[in-house]
Amino acid sequence: MLSFKLQSWNAVAPGLESKAQWRSWLERPFPLSSDLHKVSLTQVSPILRRRFTELGRCAASAALPLLENIDAVPGVFASRHGDTPLTLSLLEGIAEDQPMSPTGFSLAVHNAVAGLLSIARKDVSEATSIAATENLIPLALLEAVTRLQEHEQVLCIIYDVPLPELYRPYAESESYPFALAMRLSRREGVDMVLEHGLHHQLQSEEASDLLRVMRLLCDLDGTANFRSGSGVGWSLRRKADAREN
Repeated sequence: MLSFKLQSWNAVAPGLESKAQWRSWLERPFPLSSDLHKVSLTQVSPILRRRFTELGRCAASAALPLLENIDAVPGVFASRHGDTPLTLSLLEGIAEDQPMSPTGFSLAVHNAVAGLLSIARKDVSEATSIAATENLIPLALLEAVTRLQEHEQVLCIIYDVPLPELYRPYAESESYPFALAMRLSRREGVDMVLEHGLHHQLQSEEASDLLRVMRLLCDLDGTANFRSGSGVGWSLRRKADAREN
């Protein structure tokens, strides 16, 4: 069992940019757009802003509001698929014998979002980029909690965009772009518990991991359970709720 404090969080998806909007949508879901609404990213210089793809804009729009008064913070950047639309476009170019774009390649690597945010904020703190086929959210939190052993605060961002049509028969993804940014702390915030190794009962077999954690953050559920193919998974809950179970 790992304990940490959740100091603040922010999540974005098309039409959902506040806790009230997320809570209302979770209570009465409706289809979301597959495209992210225009994000201004006024905190980023225009020259650098042009390098942010939809994946990067989504992640940055969730993270930057949490970092307004923070000069430096280590980060954990977690995306299951990365920038697949950009990667696919590069592969199609290779198939057509087109020269590889150095800029396109640099933005398609898995740690591109971490690098862009670091440049935009002039923050040279360490950053880790991870991917996971399943349990991406608890594994990202595990990495972030590990970083807390050496730092007072850690930024944890989970983000993805819909897979291109070509890949959808082979892997699952949300049908809309999203990003969830959380600021973890050693001293301030809501006490949380992350557990592994239990056979947790899922609140809903149909709900995705993202929806489970958002229901927890929006106070609609007391626990977010995540299960792997083996049936042994993870549980995330507030510490008070953990004592009651």
